Amino acid sequence: MGLFSLVDRNKSIPTRAARACASGEAIYRSGCDGLAWRVRSGVVRLDAVAASGDASFASLAIAGDIIGCESLLFGAYTFSASALTQCDLSPWPEGEAAAGESLLQSLAIAQKRAADVVALRGGEAVARVVNLIRLLADASGSVVLPTRQDIADITDLRFETISRIIKKLERAEVLAPVKISGVHATRSFSINLDGLAAV
Repeated sequence: MGLFSLVDRNKSIPTRAARACASGEAIYRSGCDGLAWRVRSGVVRLDAVAASGDASFASLAIAGDIIGCESLLFGAYTFSASALTQCDLSPWPEGEAAAGESLLQSLAIAQKRAADVVALRGGEAVARVVNLIRLLADASGSVVLPTRQDIADITDLRFETISRIIKKLERAEVLAPVKISGVHATRSFSINLDGLAAV
């Protein structure tokens, strides 16, 4: 479902309704107006868009993060956002009473996320990918990875390097493929970080 399908054509005001986004789907575009969103589940990629129209990786948002709140201040989105994995989003703020506290929490989380993303773009290649996996893993020790190209963009590595590292992690049994309905077989894994010593 695209952003424009959430707009009541008579009022031209975005409808405050939860939405689900498939992997690869655009959530919103830089320069457009719209709602702020809380990521309920999944991973969102944020891209900076140059005047030429070229997009480059800027940051990530995961469950609990708020995206697009700059549209409430400036009237337009600063970044473009797309779903790296299946995502569930809800409009933010959820309620007036919680808005102030929620914004402060969101700012603290955004600051930590920025530091996490910076750390993913420097150092040894395997460590960058493993740190991304740790960031995206759920409490049960499972992870749905973005596409290899998205991982390359996030970690500032080459596509071929990412493919080699993922295969290496599978051979070392750090990553074990699992079947998840609706997720491509090469992207869903259970994680065994004890196997890292063999990498």
